[in-house]
Amino acid sequence: MSVSHVTTHVLDTGAGRPAAGIAVVLYANDGGSWTELGSGTTDADGRAKDLGPEVLAPGNYRLNFATGDYYAQQGGTTFFPEVDLVFEVTGTEHYHVPLLLSPFAYSTYRGS
Repeated sequence: MSVSHVTTHVLDTGAGRPAAGIAVVLYANDGGSWTELGSGTTDADGRAKDLGPEVLAPGNYRLNFATGDYYAQQGGTTFFPEVDLVFEVTGTEHYHVPLLLSPFAYSTYRGS
């Protein structure tokens, strides 16, 4: 299996474990509108490696995380029913965009 140019890893920091089963969609900004490029679901380790093409053109991209569905499956609620992370691809190196998640906060960073 090939790995996407963009991957992610979601950690449920409130529960202290990987966030398995979160639906993730990768979009490209196509001149003002967003076009879906691929989607996946986080595995038992909270990782999604098959989100789209192996190579992306430079430009702006968005990862959408279905966090509300995740918390509902856990029997809880969240202030953020979904999280959108917009970032810029400028080269051919791999882009890893982790999400640290809790019911009332989230953070992200450029991973490796």
